Amino acid sequence: MDYLKAFLIGGAICAVVQILLDKTKMLPGRVMVLLVCTGCVLGALQIYEPFLEFAGAGASVPLLGFGNTLWQGMREAVDGEGFLGLFKGGFTACALGVSAALIFSYLASWIFDSKMRK
Repeated sequence: MDYLKAFLIGGAICAVVQILLDKTKMLPGRVMVLLVCTGCVLGALQIYEPFLEFAGAGASVPLLGFGNTLWQGMREAVDGEGFLGLFKGGFTACALGVSAALIFSYLASWIFDSKMRK
């Protein structure tokens, strides 16, 4: 049941994003920034945690979850270190995920050929 719920919630988030891309003139980069910022705002309003407990991976994997993770890291760093926590909280909270994405995408670039025209 957890898999089905995560699939349906994650699919609903993706469907909303696809509707935004199809029905508005927003570019993909702006939609991604909107998702990250929405995750931050929902985390700040303490709405995202109950949603995350309900939806599981369907809510933690998309960019909404990335924004919430940024918010949590910044909140913890500001609570512990004050104003300087604003500058390092997000980096420490998301360092593992961002590092893994960079490393695996670099490895994939060595294994696969791009289909871009030269």
